[in-house]
Amino acid sequence: MNNIDLNKILKEVKYNFSRSGGKGGQNVNKVETKVELVFNINDSMTLPEAAKAILGKKLYNKIDNESNIRVVSQTERTQLGNRKKAIEKFVKMLNNALIKEKVRIKTVKSLSGRLNTLEQKRKLALKKKERSKKNFDED
Repeated sequence: MNNIDLNKILKEVKYNFSRSGGKGGQNVNKVETKVELVFNINDSMTLPEAAKAILGKKLYNKIDNESNIRVVSQTERTQLGNRKKAIEKFVKMLNNALIKEKVRIKTVKSLSGRLNTLEQKRKLALKKKERSKKNFDED
């Protein structure tokens, strides 16, 4: 996410507020502290097309039919606290999705390494065979 401006992305985010459950006493019944952060990937002017494709691929289970990413927070007692938590979750989700994965380089074990492994297997098999019961009836 080195070429994407986070402040511009956060300006494209919409917030929905509602009453949340949990601790807070009468405050829970009066104040809308639950925050739902909604970000539409396709409508974003800030995200490049490549980033949109990556987000669509990696976050497919968190995107609804209208290509919205929704993040909900209701753990804090205040709307501001829940808004901060929702933004933190959203930024972390974007960062994790847009990290470029390292390409695995396949390696092959050397011939001497393979022969060494086979030799160790033979020794272990011999050791286990010697531990087994022997037939002493033959005199």
